[in-house]
Amino acid sequence: MDEQLTESAAVMTVNAGSSSLRLDLVQGGCVLDSAHAERAVDPGAAAEEVAAFLGGHFDRDVRAVAHRLVHGGDLVRGPTVADDETIDGLRGLTSLAPQHLPPALALLEAAREQLPAVPHVLCPDTAFHAGLPETAAVYPLPQEWRDRYGLRRYGFHGLSYAWAADRVTDLLGRPLSELQLLLTHLGGGCSVSAVSGGRSLDTSMGFTPLDGMPMSKRSGSVDPGMLMWLLTEGHLSAGELAEGLERRSGLLGLSGGRSGDTRDLVAAGRDGDERATLALEVFAHRVSREIAAAATSLERIDALVFTGEIGWDQAEVREAVCRRLGLLGVRPPAQGNRHDDGPVSAYDAAVPVLVVQVREELQLARECLRILAEEEE
Repeated sequence: MDEQLTESAAVMTVNAGSSSLRLDLVQGGCVLDSAHAERAVDPGAAAEEVAAFLGGHFDRDVRAVAHRLVHGGDLVRGPTVADDETIDGLRGLTSLAPQHLPPALALLEAAREQLPAVPHVLCPDTAFHAGLPETAAVYPLPQEWRDRYGLRRYGFHGLSYAWAADRVTDLLGRPLSELQLLLTHLGGGCSVSAVSGGRSLDTSMGFTPLDGMPMSKRSGSVDPGMLMWLLTEGHLSAGELAEGLERRSGLLGLSGGRSGDTRDLVAAGRDGDERATLALEVFAHRVSREIAAAATSLERIDALVFTGEIGWDQAEVREAVCRRLGLLGVRPPAQGNRHDDGPVSAYDAAVPVLVVQVREELQLARECLRILAEEEE
């Protein structure tokens, strides 16, 4: 590998979530600087966001930029160096992830303009699930629809899962090839994945990041017949339905609009807010239900792993979820929050419960450098 692109190279990572933005400078597996905002990115302000971050790093030579790409469809299935043709193709896919792709593409365009001499690598969240078994990936829909429109389960949060699975090998002292894991990412978006030998065998998100369990503001899975009824009976327009499912549902909708943040809801529940309590109970029920469903893809459970902002930092949610999983041999955690990755279950737990801090920025840098090294070979 060119010595400029070794693991000691400085990599800028760009991660636009549905309601957050994180820009990092990573070198040698360490974060040198970070800019993090808990707000949705205005695509029109992308150039300013990138320029403000880069302005503090004139003394450092950024060798590559890694961009989190939530959904690449069939166009980008693995880490890929961005070019004009690929980017043009991605602009046609924004409806697959309307909260994620427009700001991500705006940030990509801005970063390419401001750092034109370095490679920009697209790292799709779907790559971790690209090898899903057909039984998990195929939808029970007419074949002509599946063939014509590429309808399949893609799965998401792959960067988070790849990092968490690798960390578990260190924490348990066992190679990933031997482990069968249930991983759940709980944050603004939420999902679960069953992983055997490092391979994703099932996951709760599907064709889009709207599927699966309830999230901060997204509904997760709901009865498609109910949605058809709302549309065909004229109760809601397609635009109103999309806006409601994407931005006013989940924990926010369950709590009557109070908050989509579990920290707020835990505090409100303690103060007697019944809607906040119901929101948390529904959330725990649905998360545990998805975990139990994913467990059917494994032969055994070597560990249950929580990651994501909620999974890492909300002990009350972990306890409520684990309390519902006794049938799987899971017991409520014995510990609260940790300051580092590791177990929160009792030392003799039949199924260890672990927490891993989400470090998508480090996984982004790792995948970026790996694909650039492979291209040079």
